[in-house]
Amino acid sequence: MLAIQKTLVSEDIIEKKFVCDLAACKGACCVEGDSGAPMEEEEIKIVEDVYEFAKPYMTREGIKTIEKEGFCVIDEDGDFTIPLVPGKKKYCSFTHFTKDGYAQCSIEKAYLEGKIKFKKPISCHLYPIRITKYKDYDAVNYHTWNVCKPACKCGEKLQVPVYKFLKEPIVRKYGEGWYNELDNTAKLWNPKQAKSK
Repeated sequence: MLAIQKTLVSEDIIEKKFVCDLAACKGACCVEGDSGAPMEEEEIKIVEDVYEFAKPYMTREGIKTIEKEGFCVIDEDGDFTIPLVPGKKKYCSFTHFTKDGYAQCSIEKAYLEGKIKFKKPISCHLYPIRITKYKDYDAVNYHTWNVCKPACKCGEKLQVPVYKFLKEPIVRKYGEGWYNELDNTAKLWNPKQAKSK
């Protein structure tokens, strides 16, 4: 683990390669998994505030689920999460499906169209990085998931480390200074990183 300010960062964040390949996975992270996207407590109110803007892109079932379950449920691990649409094939309540069968985030669609300033929950934006909060520090880990195999393959091909692919959400979460410190640490850890994209 690497110590960066008040965090402990897994070496995998700088060693593993990752670039989302939507053409291959079609947004599977929105429709796979046993529980919904984790949310930070302060994000629950934000999601509630942006709901009306995301609603036009959501499925009927997604809207029904939010209106029945609310904007947040607590999963088996005790985390705040976005409710999943129930059924044989569960998916995030905020999923938007394109005509081509791609799963997208309705919140992010509203953001990209300039209707809101909140892009999506930070856990979604940061994936495959997962953060576990402890009393004195955050543990910043790399999460492996079979649906992201195409992203790993694409990252290897392009030689893009996880942390460089996720620069925008990392800066959103911890700030530019934290990212630069991680980048400098990565270059000392593995000089080849300095030459990567």
